[in-house]
Amino acid sequence: MGIKQLYQVISENAPDAIKAGDIKNHFGRKVAIVCQALLPSSRSMSIYSFLIAVRSEGQQLMSDTGETTSHLMGMFYRTLRMVDNGIKPLYVFDGAPPKLKSGELAKRFARKSEATEAHEEAKETGTAEDVEKFSRRTVRVTREHNAECKKLLKLMGIPYIDAPTEAEAQCAVLARAGKVYAAASEDMDTLCFETPILLRHLTFSEQRKEPIQEIHLNRALEGLGMDRKQFIDLCILLGCDYLEPIPKVGPNTALKLIRDHGSLEKVLEFMENDPKKKFVVPEDWPYEDARELFLNPDVRDANDPECDFKWEAPDVPGLVDFLVKDKGFNEDRVKNGAARLQKNLKSAQQSRLEGFFKPVARTDEEKASLKRKHDEKIQEQKKKKKEDAKAKKEAKSRPRGAG
Repeated sequence: MGIKQLYQVISENAPDAIKAGDIKNHFGRKVAIVCQALLPSSRSMSIYSFLIAVRSEGQQLMSDTGETTSHLMGMFYRTLRMVDNGIKPLYVFDGAPPKLKSGELAKRFARKSEATEAHEEAKETGTAEDVEKFSRRTVRVTREHNAECKKLLKLMGIPYIDAPTEAEAQCAVLARAGKVYAAASEDMDTLCFETPILLRHLTFSEQRKEPIQEIHLNRALEGLGMDRKQFIDLCILLGCDYLEPIPKVGPNTALKLIRDHGSLEKVLEFMENDPKKKFVVPEDWPYEDARELFLNPDVRDANDPECDFKWEAPDVPGLVDFLVKDKGFNEDRVKNGAARLQKNLKSAQQSRLEGFFKPVARTDEEKASLKRKHDEKIQEQKKKKKEDAKAKKEAKSRPRGAG
C-alpha cells in the first residue's frame, strides 16, 4: 500500500521535489528496484503483478507442460526495456516482513480468501467477465515463481540481492551510499527509509506511456518545512502499512496537525485534550514502533559482501535451455533479447556527465529565496481556490435565467 496520498501532499506543497521525464533521461544510471515476491503488492515490479497482467485471452501464460510462465515473460521483457534505455537494474527482493506489518498482510489474505469464494460462485452463476475478474484476485505467488525469477535474472547477467526485511529500506541504503542513483518503487514509503531519490513508473510497460517520476527527498523536506522525523510522523498519520489510520484524518488535516504541533506525541496530546473529541485514535496504535521501523530498519550495510553486485554478459545457452526448452518461449525472441542485453549493458558503461561534476549544495540565501517563492505560490493557489469556490457558490445562488 505504501503511504496514502503522500504524492498528492508533496506535489501540492513541495512541487519542486518532483520531476517528470522520459525513461531515456536515466541512461547510464544504476537503479535499485524493489521486487516484491510472495505477497500481493502495488509495486510495479512485483511477481504478483506479472501473474495478473501478463495474460492471453484472460488466462495466465502457460508452457506445454501446463506450468505458468507469465512471471518470467514479465520479468524478461520489462528488464529488457530498461536495459534497452541504458539503465543498469539491480533487483532487491523483500525478506520477511516486520511483525508490525502482520495486520496489513492479514487483511490482504482475507481479501484473497473472499475472492476465491467469489470466483467459485462466478464460475457457477456469473458472466465470463466476473470469472476473469475474481480469477485475477485469487492469484498466489509461490516460492517456485520467486526462485524461477531469480534464476532468470542470473542467466540474463542482471544482479539481485535479498533484503533482510523490507526491500525499500535496503534500496535506500544503497542509494545513500552512492552505489545506485535511486530506488525504484511505486510505494511512496521508500522516502521514509531515506532514499535521496525515488523513481516511480520506471518499470511500467511501454504501452502505458507514463512519464518517469523522480522525487527528491531533500527538496520535499525543504518544501514541507520539515525534518526527517517530522516527515515520518506525517507519513504515519497519512496511513502506512504498519498501523490503522486515524478516522477523519485526511492529507490536509495530517499536514496541518504536524505543522501545528511538530510531532506525533504532541498531535495525540492535542487529540486527547480536544473538548470536541473530533478524532478517535485506535486503541492499539503503536506509532513509536512504526516510527522506529522507518528510522532503524533491519538492513545490510552497503559495504556488506551481500551487497556486492555486478552486471555480467548473459548466458545465452542457459537462457535458451531455460526459457525455450523448459518453458516454451520463442527461440528467436530469446536470442534477440540476449543480444540486446549484451549490446546495451556495454553501452550503458559510458559514464554520465554528472559522474564528473558533483552537484553544488544550495546556499542559505538560495534556500530562503526558494522557500519564499514556494510559499507565495501556495498562497496564490489557496487564494484562487477560495475565489473559485466563491464564484461557484454565487453562480448556484443566482436565480435561473439571470445574467
